[in-house]
Amino acid sequence: MNKAFIYIIVGAALWGTIGWYVKHLYEFGFTPMEVVTLRVFTAAVLLVLYMITISPKKMKLHRITDIRYFLGTGILSITFFNFCLFTAMDISTIPVATALLYTAPAIVTILSYFLFNESFTRNKLLALIITIFGTCLVVGLVPLNLGILSFGTILFGLGSALGYALYSIFSKYALKHYSSLTITTYTFIVAAGALLPFFPFVEKFDILFRPTVLLYAFGLGFLPTAAAYIIYTYGLQKTEASKASILSTIEPVVATIIGISIFKEPFSTIQMIGMICIISAVIILQRKRPIKRNLNVDRRSS
Repeated sequence: MNKAFIYIIVGAALWGTIGWYVKHLYEFGFTPMEVVTLRVFTAAVLLVLYMITISPKKMKLHRITDIRYFLGTGILSITFFNFCLFTAMDISTIPVATALLYTAPAIVTILSYFLFNESFTRNKLLALIITIFGTCLVVGLVPLNLGILSFGTILFGLGSALGYALYSIFSKYALKHYSSLTITTYTFIVAAGALLPFFPFVEKFDILFRPTVLLYAFGLGFLPTAAAYIIYTYGLQKTEASKASILSTIEPVVATIIGISIFKEPFSTIQMIGMICIISAVIILQRKRPIKRNLNVDRRSS
């Protein structure tokens, strides 16, 4: 398999562990937006410390106007996407929220076609259709089950998809000038700067510094955030944004496994079929198109 695909799948798999940390932090009384703040702030601190230690030169911006890329990834994507995703998890289940998130590949594929002139191949179209169908099975839309879907769940789920899609788009522009590590670091610096002023430090002070809460906050900021985004963005640098978005649908598989195995959330045979569809789409996408032989050349050589 293409190495870039492996990076993207690993990053997405780490994203799939988000729900474990989020659900535990909710138990301590944190709201979705407060959990988003904890996530981006912890990730920003870890990334800045790592950058200063390993490669401080990469902290320098080439041009001050380049901050626009990170306003896009940090606010329009990360902040908005996390708020919508965590709210959907709060009012619904982890599999449902995560599956709705993965209408994002369709958004990325369409935007990439117009913005980056990325080809719309037969394999990509087939993978996209199978991904959307598989996602519908996992979320319970096929067969139609309105009992698990409220208007709020759909609204916040699709909002998280739009925010997620924008990360791939803005990152693709930023990758022309910066490394994946630099992009990830500035993304979370901007997101943390936008959210910290609204965090209720006074009300949450006693809870915030409990060892268990600090452990969950650190874990959330490290594995499914800092590490996951660095790995995903590195893979994105070496492949098309639309392909990366489709490949990242491995996240619902991981999230669903966590939801049913740890939080005992409901799971059906239909959802299992949906997960198989998603994995099949990943396999289809990484297949190379057969090389057509040049008949004219063959004839001349005969």
